[in-house]
Amino acid sequence: MKSIVSAKKKPARRYLSNIWGDPKSPLNKREYAPGQHGQRRKKQTDYGEQLHAKQKLKTYYGNVSEKQFHKYYVEAIRRTGDAAENLIGILESRLDNLVYKAKFASTIFAARQFVNHGHILVNGKKVNIPSYMVKAGDVIEVREKSKQLPIVIAAVESTVRDVPGYVEVDSKKLTAKYTFVPKFDDVPYGAVMEPNLVIEYYSR
Repeated sequence: MKSIVSAKKKPARRYLSNIWGDPKSPLNKREYAPGQHGQRRKKQTDYGEQLHAKQKLKTYYGNVSEKQFHKYYVEAIRRTGDAAENLIGILESRLDNLVYKAKFASTIFAARQFVNHGHILVNGKKVNIPSYMVKAGDVIEVREKSKQLPIVIAAVESTVRDVPGYVEVDSKKLTAKYTFVPKFDDVPYGAVMEPNLVIEYYSR
């Protein structure tokens, strides 16, 4: 548990953003980097801004690997429509993200472990791949034998964050329906995200 908490706080300080909207984050009170000279920040180059945006978005979704993230970019530009919006839709469709958004786990990192350990069903079948792409209309469920786990109960009862509109949750049955693939403005980011800069980064 300590490692999961640490995994949340370090990136938040590095990117000067309360990435997951944590009400206890020290960045709610300060917006400069940790350390004696944290307030001295040089103006970033365009490349630096793009890299920063990419790293921050990767971190929000649980430190997605570079190989996987680039794969999502390729898919985003392959699809019709706005590439930045497509990228967000792909990231939001990850199973670990939806387990987190449904409040079956307290953090994105805990959600990934939860899926890995076989606690989740998708349309009645066990899926233990965090990057599994959930489709609109699919139903995610906590396995029966896992529903009484203290970490699940604590996450569901938490009032720290709300379930977004594109996830329809039955907190008694511990099921969640992915009702539609969200647009950028539908996602409750705790900090400013710039997927357009991520697209620019990979398009260089």
